[in-house]
Amino acid sequence: TALLRLMLALRPDCRLHLVHLDHELRGAASTADAGFVAELAAQFQLPLTSARLSEIESQMPVLPTNPSARYRALRHDLFRRAISTHKLAGVLLAHHADDQAETVLQRLLRASSTAGLAGMSPVTELPDLRLYRPLLDMRKSQLIAFLRQIKQPWREDASNASGDYQRNRVRQFLAQRPELVPRLLELADAAGGLRQWTREQAPDLPAQFRARTLAELPRLLACESARRWLVGQGAPPDELTPEVLGRLVDQAADAASPPRQHFPGALLVGRKQEHLSVISVR
Repeated sequence: TALLRLMLALRPDCRLHLVHLDHELRGAASTADAGFVAELAAQFQLPLTSARLSEIESQMPVLPTNPSARYRALRHDLFRRAISTHKLAGVLLAHHADDQAETVLQRLLRASSTAGLAGMSPVTELPDLRLYRPLLDMRKSQLIAFLRQIKQPWREDASNASGDYQRNRVRQFLAQRPELVPRLLELADAAGGLRQWTREQAPDLPAQFRARTLAELPRLLACESARRWLVGQGAPPDELTPEVLGRLVDQAADAASPPRQHFPGALLVGRKQEHLSVISVR
């Protein structure tokens, strides 16, 4: 709601189109959320694309088993449909600084790579989808103060208070330790700078490359080159954990490592005559 009102006030040059996915997880509350978005669209005379999760799900036979990844895939599918149908430039998301701090802490708990600790990017490029996050520098308290100032109602997701999800537990922890939020944001900023430098310095690898090319790189650069290479061969980016990337780097550097190894995306990578390449895709 805050993002919409800010865009209307500050960027009248933008052609806005609202998109809402009813996740159908909270019964009447989910329906009320959809109704609230429809009222906003009518109030400001904006076009709206709205759908229920079950409608999109029935048209996507292959979906991730992880619930969070599943819902994200469904949202992205709806975004792509709206972009294609209405010739839109991308999607504006309302993630703010507190969301960023929660993301960084979650990734710390999962022992994420340095790149992961950079958190969410202001701009994310996906196949046929560009995501913008213009509010990452703004705290939630600032956005709420803005909505109160202009007397704009908004809705809170009651499930955010549940302890069933890790993000909610992280949010509750940070609410009790607010002094950690600026430190987590500083960490994200520093990790983001390192991620950008790494991406600029890491070389691209051809489909078949000499093992020593990867083995002789500093570990940080080697993992980035390995990540890009695996993505280029068809591996899902979300499944390329530090452990997965480390296996490919070790396969290139250590002759005693298994010469054939499976990687995400059903890739079988083989080492032969000091070269690595994808042997098969199942």
